[in-house]
Amino acid sequence: MISRGTTGMAEGAPTTARLRDVLQRAGRVVIVEGSPADAGSAERARTVVTGAGIDDLARLLAIVDGGTGDRCRCLGWPTILVYDVSGELLACWTLHHQTGLSGIGDCDADLRDGPALTAWLAERGLTRSREVQSALADQEAEEERRRLRWVQAAPAGLRDAAEAVSLPPRRDQQTWSGRLRDAKDRLAALVPHRYPDGIERIRVLLAWAGTASREPTGGLKWYDSAIQQQLLGEDPDLILAALAARPPDPAQLDGAAELFSSLEWTGAHGMQLPEPLRSTLIRHIQADGTDAMRFRLRHGYYGAERSV
Repeated sequence: MISRGTTGMAEGAPTTARLRDVLQRAGRVVIVEGSPADAGSAERARTVVTGAGIDDLARLLAIVDGGTGDRCRCLGWPTILVYDVSGELLACWTLHHQTGLSGIGDCDADLRDGPALTAWLAERGLTRSREVQSALADQEAEEERRRLRWVQAAPAGLRDAAEAVSLPPRRDQQTWSGRLRDAKDRLAALVPHRYPDGIERIRVLLAWAGTASREPTGGLKWYDSAIQQQLLGEDPDLILAALAARPPDPAQLDGAAELFSSLEWTGAHGMQLPEPLRSTLIRHIQADGTDAMRFRLRHGYYGAERSV
């Protein structure tokens, strides 16, 4: 296995100048479609860069000076092996998530033009980065569509606050976490102001919470969890009363299915539900529930008899 890094340059922040200094001493650069652990495998696609091609590569590998301040734990790929004219290994770098470079300093660094490097690699037969970038772009687009559906499902008067809560994470996690906490606090304060009646408030929140159960990507996002936490902060007896006040609609039953199967709810109140809510929820799941709801039903959630 080849270790990542640059001889004599393991410490200090990564910079483009440091990177180009190494490449100026290079006789050849081998780029392997795999991690450092796989760099020696003959089965991995590779390209060899020499002469003027190394200058082109240096331009494509330009990074944001100073780095990200963090180092990804994954090995990364492709692997870039830099050799001097005598064949001695000068450096082993890896590309990370098709957007960053590792091994040039004490942390990772963002590429200045990741798409250009990806296209350059693909022209030389190393297409995996392009394929992964395309898949990631599709995934990010679907994540954004899901986020917008959640914002659009926000009850009357809450859409602006919902937009603030749903803003996607940024690289600066600490700053993003602080902003998210403030946005959730504002939403939590606005909900009872906009819906002071407890019964109405809970039914509105349950319908909103139910949107997550119908998303094809599944699971709860941070913005879904914000609504579930608000429901968990309500009086449990009031939640049951809200569902008994009048027949809940399908969206509210979806939200109830998510709430009553959460670890926080079952840990505090168990899986049993009072009648007729128990029967109503079970009928809803049997008739039109998601696979996840039916799975939980078979395992005894909602007060159902276990069937596994």
